[in-house]
Amino acid sequence: MPPQIPKRPPKWRQLADEIAAQITEGEYAPGDRLPSVQALVKQGKGATATVHRAYQALEAEGLVRTTQGSGTTVLEPDSMPSSTLTGAARLERLRRTGRPLAFRETYVNSRSVLRSCADPQIANLLGIDLYDEIVLRSRTFVRDDKPTVLALNCIHMRALAVLPELLREGPMEKFRHDLYVERTGKAITAGPEQSTARLASDNELAEFGIEVPPDVPVPVLVLRTVYSDDDGPLEVWEDILRPGMWHSSNA
Repeated sequence: MPPQIPKRPPKWRQLADEIAAQITEGEYAPGDRLPSVQALVKQGKGATATVHRAYQALEAEGLVRTTQGSGTTVLEPDSMPSSTLTGAARLERLRRTGRPLAFRETYVNSRSVLRSCADPQIANLLGIDLYDEIVLRSRTFVRDDKPTVLALNCIHMRALAVLPELLREGPMEKFRHDLYVERTGKAITAGPEQSTARLASDNELAEFGIEVPPDVPVPVLVLRTVYSDDDGPLEVWEDILRPGMWHSSNA
């Protein structure tokens, strides 16, 4: 199958990216007030709704703050949110900003493979037998050159018939849940986010770049959300937070 041609971002996202680049390059410094919505409309940057949406995205990303009567002001870098985005919070951020990543965030070590499910808890949550095959997608989120979250997506095999691109590494043309809904007409719902603490595995410590003696236990916080459609559990999304990090739902 030929590679997907990336779609051009919507107008509001293009405008938000343009302003974000101006902030990064110093054209707008911390404390500077951005042009008003109407000023940008007059400059031909888009309709009023387009400019409003762009400013809302920039605020959600922590680059600016809009105050009624005072306009939109560029924030200090230290004022930008450093909270961890996980599971449903990350998806909510995608809905609000049109971008899957936070400011100064990227990801590495993206993998997508077929794997035998050897975890009894995951098998139970997916409603499959132990050692049945699943699609396992994983990546490590990095912020300011520091690995922060190891994300694991354990996906039921029935999703592969609908989304064969699940086995391709890298981003899809749309978020996989949206593609699944489009192709099946079945809504996907998220269960409650559950958290638990456990000891990090050697592989997880290596992913985070943490070196400790073999006999030193290192606790990590694991956040887990189960996504289901009309036919039952479809995906278990786990986020393993870097040791020492606290979870925040703020985006």
